[in-house]
Amino acid sequence: MNLQQVFVSLLMFGVAGLLLFMYLQAWTEEQNTVSGEKLQQQITVQDFMLPPPETQRKAAQSRHISPELGRQEVAMMDSQQWQGKADPFGAVAVSLVSRLSDQQKISKSPFSQFKEVYSSPVLHPLNKTLVTGDQWKDVDSIQEKRRSFLYEFCKKYNSMKKLRTHLVHVVSRIYVEDRHKVLYCEVPKAGCSNWKRVLMVLNGLATSVHNISHDDVHYGKHLRKLDSYDLKGIYTRLNTYTKTIFVRDPLERLVSAFRDKFEHPNSYYHPVFGKAIIKKYRHNANEEALETGSGVKFKEFIQYLLDSHRPVGMDIHWEQVSKLCYPCLINYDFIGKFETLEEDANYFLQLVGAPTELKFPRFKDRHSSDERTSAEVVRQYLKELSKEERRLTYDFYYLDYLMFNYTSPIV
Repeated sequence: MNLQQVFVSLLMFGVAGLLLFMYLQAWTEEQNTVSGEKLQQQITVQDFMLPPPETQRKAAQSRHISPELGRQEVAMMDSQQWQGKADPFGAVAVSLVSRLSDQQKISKSPFSQFKEVYSSPVLHPLNKTLVTGDQWKDVDSIQEKRRSFLYEFCKKYNSMKKLRTHLVHVVSRIYVEDRHKVLYCEVPKAGCSNWKRVLMVLNGLATSVHNISHDDVHYGKHLRKLDSYDLKGIYTRLNTYTKTIFVRDPLERLVSAFRDKFEHPNSYYHPVFGKAIIKKYRHNANEEALETGSGVKFKEFIQYLLDSHRPVGMDIHWEQVSKLCYPCLINYDFIGKFETLEEDANYFLQLVGAPTELKFPRFKDRHSSDERTSAEVVRQYLKELSKEERRLTYDFYYLDYLMFNYTSPIV
């Protein structure tokens, strides 16, 4: 073997050794515990495992149903049988803590507060010391039923599959009002614009809800969100502030979002969503429609919604509430509904000690001349869909229907 061959052999041996070293180093790093910084930002979020809607429908039809039970209560009973009983919150944060070394477990860390915030759900009584007058008796009774229903729902449904997500994502839709210690989770198309106006007045940023424009509400950046605080600030507020969520019948909310974003000129939704929807779901689309994205039909919008390979992502205006506000991870103290928006909102303002002159605004934020989206309006839009499309659309919002005890539509 000449000198050149020896040199080549040594070189190849060296390269092989270097590659082996790099591989072993990468493997070792992969086995290491996740860094403390990342662990502090993560929690385990429950991904509800529900029986298929069709399974529940058949089960409900196969036995006598008490007239006192709504379809959602029946579905809940069916699901408990189908899935088995378990506490949905038992494993929250435990898997993360178990990955810490013994030394890290002993030392103080933000995880010590997980048990307080994300332990098994507890139905805390509302503080009603600031409520005056007897006119809130009926509203309060309904509120207690809603709270109990959601509590029982979350206690009965467990997760067989864990979804890891950042804590900052879980609280990213929650607005903070520190003066009256309020946390409000924003659900678009359920009175959110006027709710943010109210929060601005409560926080001293405005003197009246009537003096705040739509742009100031949505683009002014006047209100802080919970994810802008550090971990201690997040946990403290989750534990001590009054947390509220306002929801709406899922299909009414969906149709309202479609009408607002696609039936009126819009410089964002038409070019971003409209163009992509028309391009994929409209056969022989003309050049103007492809260029502007205007004129999306409801049926095309539903095709996009139900497509597992959507040409564009989801949007908060039609995202499920279960994915916006995590109602079974965050113990909301007050559950308002769009259908009883004014009385619910004004009762909530009493609960938190708002100024007596502050009332929830009645005006419609945008397109005030349009008819409000009602159950009848929804029926007209659903006529454009096939029976299968209507069923799949309901199934898409199935969890929201169950969580908030809405009557499922006839699909």
